[in-house]
Amino acid sequence: MILKTNGERLWNSLMEMAKIGPGELGGNRRLALTDADIEGRELFRKWAADAGCTFRLDTMGNLFACRSGKSPDAAPVIAGSHLDTQPSGGRFDGILGVLAALEVVRSLNDHNVITESPIEIVVWMNEEGARFPPAMMGSGVFAGIFEQSEIYTHQDPDGTTVESELRRTKQLGETFCEAFPIKAYYELHIEQGPILEAEGLRIGVVTGGQGAYWTHITLHGQGSHAGTTPMNYRRDPIMGAARIITELRKIIRKHPAAVGTVGRLETHPSSINTIPGRVFFTVDTRHPDEEILAQINQDLEILVQKICTEEQLESELTNIWKAPTINFNQDCVSKVRSAAESLGYSHQDIVSGAGHDACQLSHIAPTGMIFIPCENGLSHDEAENALPEDVTAGADVLLNAILASAAN
Repeated sequence: MILKTNGERLWNSLMEMAKIGPGELGGNRRLALTDADIEGRELFRKWAADAGCTFRLDTMGNLFACRSGKSPDAAPVIAGSHLDTQPSGGRFDGILGVLAALEVVRSLNDHNVITESPIEIVVWMNEEGARFPPAMMGSGVFAGIFEQSEIYTHQDPDGTTVESELRRTKQLGETFCEAFPIKAYYELHIEQGPILEAEGLRIGVVTGGQGAYWTHITLHGQGSHAGTTPMNYRRDPIMGAARIITELRKIIRKHPAAVGTVGRLETHPSSINTIPGRVFFTVDTRHPDEEILAQINQDLEILVQKICTEEQLESELTNIWKAPTINFNQDCVSKVRSAAESLGYSHQDIVSGAGHDACQLSHIAPTGMIFIPCENGLSHDEAENALPEDVTAGADVLLNAILASAAN
């Protein structure tokens, strides 16, 4: 049985959600556990309740909306993603996965289809990691990758802890956050890259995800007056950071599939006429081969030591997060591929360059992902965009993959 979703209804829901936490350039700003994030969650909860769902909120703020099946005690098929965004985020990253899962439930209601297994929609807490590092926090605790008690102590830049915000926003639920039996987990997402659009394809059948390292680097030098300190007397950490960043690019380019990003760079003190005494910056490195990724980060450590010696600086280098390469469940991947073929949508296998909640779930449950194109490959930016027909196609594939898993 091949079913289709109501694409117009899904698109309207996406645009309605986008009104909450509007950005300055047409995107969104709903950082995890801010009032805007909670407003978005409450709108989703209203829609899911209207679709007949019941709810469960766990101690990490992960929200599950449940549609009963013929066998209510059977392991559920789960689909979802997140509603939090980057500081200057788009209207689709994460949100598409949640609202497409909601559209699956709405469409099943329209067609009077009751699946054998229950279906649950999940909103994972703090996938982005923009306010509270690391990323994929709620799903990471759920999957046993992070310790909840330790994650509770993580702070945002203002010193506010995860636990205190969970309590303030009433997102600290009564159900303990831990894995339970899951028949299959699916996540629909924009690609966040240019491949599908460039190839003129509608669906990406995601086979896995590349590994990632997040590293914090602090360089200590000597603060001094910008006008009275000759260049050859300086111990300037910004010069050290500049050299490291430049040489890191060369390391990355030795490996064609590798990417590296310096996302934050902060000087202390930040004054136009003062040589900073301390510089902090972040490095995000990714590669689909774990051995190569480890080598890249070993080369980075050697590079930092070398340049700090030459510039007479002290350094602190801390890996704050390491995500292994992921291979998704072959049966789930096959169901996604079969759904795309049955619906007549052009498709190709693809490896995710970004981390997703699905990567965390893959450690504890059969997992599959679906990608659709995004305009110019842009994401984590307010210009992020997707075409309504691609959004509908992705939801159609999600619906039929879920049906294949929940049928018996």
